[in-house]
Amino acid sequence: MAFWLVVGLLLIVGYTYRFELRDVGDRVVAEVIPGYVARHGQDAEVVRGSDGDFSLTAHVNGARVPMVIDTGASSVVLTQEAARASGLPIEVLSYTVNVDTANGRTRAAPVTLERVVVGGLIERSVPALVAKEGQLKQSLLGMSFLNRLDSWEVRGNKLRMRGTP
Repeated sequence: MAFWLVVGLLLIVGYTYRFELRDVGDRVVAEVIPGYVARHGQDAEVVRGSDGDFSLTAHVNGARVPMVIDTGASSVVLTQEAARASGLPIEVLSYTVNVDTANGRTRAAPVTLERVVVGGLIERSVPALVAKEGQLKQSLLGMSFLNRLDSWEVRGNKLRMRGTP
């Protein structure tokens, strides 16, 4: 009888705290799986990888795109591969924007991304650039996305982004 009372109590407590338990589960997974974005209501949290970067998988126009958060990049910048996967018309892009990178100066093509999703954060009509073939190893989640958020902050090993409900 006491066993069933404990089971019933655990079920009630689990149901009552189901959303909090989901957040705890997200945090645990984010610590273990690199690039996983933990959701906390309107917040998204990313854990710094062993390479020192905040890497994640975003959804750009519905396509899964691995990205590095780069606060030094004024814009979201996609690799050719990511741009193609996102449905952008690569063959008609015009590479007219001068950009300075760690590898030197190059040109990129301006585009507008219909939708960028990071965790539960959704931004529409995001200005971005597409790098020329071979000029970028990984896509960058830059300030043209981050500036649209209510806030973002780095605390220790975690970067937390807060959006508008």
